[in-house]
Amino acid sequence: MEALSEVSKVQKKMGGSIVSPKGFHAGGVHAGLRYSRKDVGLIYSDVPASSAAVYTLNQFQAAPLKVTQQSLHEAGKLQAVIVNSACANACTGERGLQDAYSMRMLTAKKLQIEETLIAVASTGVIGEYLQMDRIAAGIAEIEFGQSTDDAEGFQTAILTTDTCMKSSCFTASIDGKTVTMGGAAKGSGMIHPNMATMLGFITCDASISTVALKKALKEVTNRSFNQITVDGDTSTNDMVLVMSNGEAGNEELHENHKDWDIFVELLTKTSEDLAKQIARDGEGATKLIEVNVKGALTNEDANKVAKQIVGSNLVKTAIFGSDANWGRIICAVGQAGVEVNVDTVTIQLGETTMLLNSVPQVFSEEDAKKYLESDTIQIFVDLQYGNGVGKAWGCDLSYDYVKINASYRT
Repeated sequence: MEALSEVSKVQKKMGGSIVSPKGFHAGGVHAGLRYSRKDVGLIYSDVPASSAAVYTLNQFQAAPLKVTQQSLHEAGKLQAVIVNSACANACTGERGLQDAYSMRMLTAKKLQIEETLIAVASTGVIGEYLQMDRIAAGIAEIEFGQSTDDAEGFQTAILTTDTCMKSSCFTASIDGKTVTMGGAAKGSGMIHPNMATMLGFITCDASISTVALKKALKEVTNRSFNQITVDGDTSTNDMVLVMSNGEAGNEELHENHKDWDIFVELLTKTSEDLAKQIARDGEGATKLIEVNVKGALTNEDANKVAKQIVGSNLVKTAIFGSDANWGRIICAVGQAGVEVNVDTVTIQLGETTMLLNSVPQVFSEEDAKKYLESDTIQIFVDLQYGNGVGKAWGCDLSYDYVKINASYRT
């Protein structure tokens, strides 16, 4: 993948956001769902955009996801997304479903576009009904544009227990045209996507078929958003949504297009950047953990091992306490459910080798502890069993995680 990056020349656009791609607008408004912060957000494209989404595998999918799925099924394209925070509109029965449809209808009237061109998303407390009078007023009042403030208005409106906004932007040359991809996301707790409350929105100005976009998103999600974990809980509202409106002027992308790999790399970098920001902002987190696994039988096996390690509460608490307890890492490897050779495993914490070919190594506890006091921790595992590689991201597990979730509704 590194070689591919050099060929594609995918570059991060500093200061870029969800409105950086041509033809996209965004905004947020305080509708009164929360005490003071903005709580209803909107993304709008000048023209209908090829769109694709992936959703939570939790069987109790929230009402907004069902409405979004219907929009994509009927239209195949989207032109707008309406989002609210404070209330997930999940496990709310027929009333919740009708409320989600009402959000779509109200947005369609405001923008004067077809209802099926609109996606709906919600995030917040499960099992409570939306305050539709306030949401209706918010949708009527919301303003949107292409400024930094407009982008930040949307980014703020989608947050719940997050401590910061999450955004990303990358560019690449496709067909000699500059293609821009921007993203915004929210997520801090209930993060264990199998596409927690995790929402990701990505905009792009490339021309691409809907079928090709769906394939690219599924492939990229499996090695980015689906490779993060904060607490092992998969929410009812997880969704990653991509809209690409063709305003960059390139020839339509498909799998056989000469620049297809460049587009996939562009989507990969944007998704990984957002995913890592979510993992770093885990509830109560003090450190980002990145696990790199190689030498597995397959890439899928490597990803399973990486996610098992970063999801282990024992590993997470050891990292929080700056305890170089590599035994917890090897235990996680052994229970990942993949085939390994127990005599050939090597484990490194940063640059310190702790296990070599399954033989414990002498290392400086003082140096290891100092490394573990950093805000970004890298764990390297070489199974020496095949050519599979994979990564996963997560965070440490602190006292504050319990405090936050012990009083989430109060």
